[in-house]
Amino acid sequence: MPKSKRDRPVTLSKTKKKGRGQKESQVNSIRGAIDSYSSVYVFSFENMRNLKFKEFREQLKSSSRFFLGSNKVMQIALGRSAADEIRPGIRKVSKLLHGNTCFSLVCPERRIFNAFGETDFSRTGSKATEKVELKEGPLTEFTHEMEPFLRKQGMPVRLNKGVVELVSNFVVCDEGKPLSPEASRILRLLGIKMATFRLHLIC
Repeated sequence: MPKSKRDRPVTLSKTKKKGRGQKESQVNSIRGAIDSYSSVYVFSFENMRNLKFKEFREQLKSSSRFFLGSNKVMQIALGRSAADEIRPGIRKVSKLLHGNTCFSLVCPERRIFNAFGETDFSRTGSKATEKVELKEGPLTEFTHEMEPFLRKQGMPVRLNKGVVELVSNFVVCDEGKPLSPEASRILRLLGIKMATFRLHLIC
């Protein structure tokens, strides 16, 4: 049967692109905040988790203000040269804003940054911090309903009297190697957290 021209898929998850107006609003927000604070601190982050970062910001919102967004927009707001910098010498901060970086105004004590660390499940593509290998035999942590799902993840499993059983030893991930989508799902099921969300002060 020929395909109908009226049968067109409609995406329900369309989002509006961030336009010039939003970028200008962020630039104005940064410039307005700079006038209210006496110092700027730049830090990098690894394994960013939005919810954890939001909680961290909430703890310090009375004394600090954090800016996280497009590095180029933040550089423009601060100024990238002596001619367009909004405060003398702040162009040096702009040069440090690249990669996974943010900046805050009035930084809390260094020990708070150093002590901060939240563990979470690793995402696809991140490097495994240890080797995880499952031995042949029954997997009592999984219910019989999960057997088809585990098989889809590449695990050599079968049902034996209602118990999920591993037919042979199975290596979920190797230390230092990127995690596959299947490996990250299995680690989540096993409750193994390998990622740590940290902040590192740069200047």
